[in-house]
Amino acid sequence: MTSVSQNTAADTAALMAAACADINTHGSAFYFTPETVTVGKTHGLDGFRFYFLGRGGVLGDVEAPVVTSAFGWWSPELIAKMWNTAKDKMAPRDAGRLYLACAQDHGRARLANVEGLQEFCAGAEQIIAATNPAALALFAGLAAEPLANDLPGRAMQLLATLRELRGSAHIVAVLASGLAPKLAHAIKRPDMVKSFGWGEDPIPVTEAHRAQLEAAEALTDALVVPSFDAVPAADHAAFLAGLANICTALK
Repeated sequence: MTSVSQNTAADTAALMAAACADINTHGSAFYFTPETVTVGKTHGLDGFRFYFLGRGGVLGDVEAPVVTSAFGWWSPELIAKMWNTAKDKMAPRDAGRLYLACAQDHGRARLANVEGLQEFCAGAEQIIAATNPAALALFAGLAAEPLANDLPGRAMQLLATLRELRGSAHIVAVLASGLAPKLAHAIKRPDMVKSFGWGEDPIPVTEAHRAQLEAAEALTDALVVPSFDAVPAADHAAFLAGLANICTALK
């Protein structure tokens, strides 16, 4: 679906500049909370395996390379180990729905008294509806799930979905910029190279690699402009106010 708004390019750029970092930071707020980890453990999954099977469960009962293609930043060997040992204990689609329920419950626990949820949800739904899901597997899978009926649960679900939108687009942009996801990860999270399965040794990074990542960031923004352009400029302030209140409550 394409945007039908009459926003200027500057309007949409300002909206993205104000929103995207907060969406990325807080859209994952439920991933490793004690409550989410406990839910996973009741099904025989530790926090790490529940993360992989739950977040990737929207992809279905697929082979590990499919999950690698969607997650992007993790080493294929680590994903294969986590995914295969996790799905031995629980069907991926069931885990995906359970993980989504954890997101909704986190919203209910943290956002019940937050102002501006309705305005945030309205804008988020416009963004998602305007997105072409081609090549955005994790986003498409999560966006296809039924939305929670209550505003707090719905808001957290939508925030997580918006995170998958730019995250999925960023993987496409990194590859299009000629940079291996492993290198992009080493630039952005040098302290997490080992935990993402890339081994003990530092990954050499050059200035050329950094320039490629900068180009990828710009391309990522370009890829999601049509999505964010769906929110009319007149509604930007209310959407951003709701997002800010949500982020404060999730800290």
